[in-house]
Amino acid sequence: MNRMFLWVDDPGGNVEHIAEHGLTPDEVESAFDDIETETTSRSTGRPAIFGRTFKGDTIFVAYDLETDTEGNKFVYVRTAYITED
Repeated sequence: MNRMFLWVDDPGGNVEHIAEHGLTPDEVESAFDDIETETTSRSTGRPAIFGRTFKGDTIFVAYDLETDTEGNKFVYVRTAYITED
């Protein structure tokens, strides 16, 4: 499935946040191509996945599904981190 993602590269944005967990946008996006489990974040109630990156790491990603003013849907990643296998 072809998903659109919104990445905010400004200080405090989601790019900086996932980088704090050792991940890049490309790695996070690749996990959506290899989803192992769809779930819900226990702490926020947001939709979430466990997926495998192109590097082979299993990561947890919590996100929001948003719609822009033109009706296009996109994924806004709130957090992502590598899990223990």
